[in-house]
Amino acid sequence: MSDFSEELVRPTTEDEQGETCVLSGTGMCFPWLQKHIETVATGGKREKDFAQTTSACLSFIQEALLKHQWQQAAEYMHSYLQILEDSDSNKRQGAPEIIWRLGSEILYYHPKSSLETFNTFADRMKNIGVMNYLKVRSDLCDGGLFSSLWQISLQHALYLLHHGLLEDANRNLSQAETWRYGEKSSSKEVLINLIQAYKGLLQYYTWSKKKMELSQLDEDDYAYNTASQNMLNHSWKTSINLCALIQIPGVWDPFVKSYVEMLEFYGDQDGAREVLTNYAYDEKFPSNPNAHIYLYGFLKRERAPREKLISVLKV
Repeated sequence: MSDFSEELVRPTTEDEQGETCVLSGTGMCFPWLQKHIETVATGGKREKDFAQTTSACLSFIQEALLKHQWQQAAEYMHSYLQILEDSDSNKRQGAPEIIWRLGSEILYYHPKSSLETFNTFADRMKNIGVMNYLKVRSDLCDGGLFSSLWQISLQHALYLLHHGLLEDANRNLSQAETWRYGEKSSSKEVLINLIQAYKGLLQYYTWSKKKMELSQLDEDDYAYNTASQNMLNHSWKTSINLCALIQIPGVWDPFVKSYVEMLEFYGDQDGAREVLTNYAYDEKFPSNPNAHIYLYGFLKRERAPREKLISVLKV
């Protein structure tokens, strides 16, 4: 693959440590980066040239992505990383999110990319984001930089889920859940709740497997009681993680379905009905045909009158 991905996973050699190299705010050494910026001074025309170079790289990357030219995009990305050393603090602080969005897209589709490369890239982007926050935390009390970190962690977890790595994804989300910096804001709360809800989905998956195992056991068997208790423990954790998110206006289909299934399993029909009714009819939530379908399915299982079932399907 290109130098971009190779640099991410390759450890620094002793020879390179002895060379003059550029250190990012995270302490990451970029010996190759020196070649790109050694002619860029801290002011005047050369600084302007630096800005023009990174701007041109960004345009070339975007064009390559649109054309699905992953190798070419990776090569341009290798040069664009010098934005991390921009003299403009605003550009430098916003760089990790841009690099993450572009780099993750490249690594996801590049034919020679690997899980190791993607994980290393994600971890380094989080590390850079943390260091950026620590540098400017006195000026950015709203913790905006950490919103980007949460987004990176969430997308990283979804990538791991795509590859069937449930434990790694859960570990990633648990780490992100502990990041509580700056003042509270509605956008931050949604991201935190979303991270917790995805943890809930992972716990729901475990609960579903235990539910399947339970159905194959005799109720008089000792193992049945043990499995039943394990399910109850998982449902409690899942409920906590899902409940906060589905109360926030939005489209939360998989989370609502999982939560309602557990409520029904434990006989809380009133709770399930309330969740589905609010999801379908609360004016604060966006119009969602699926919400009415879920309520219809629940009422049909409850043997509701035909007129009631028909009325529920009217959006």
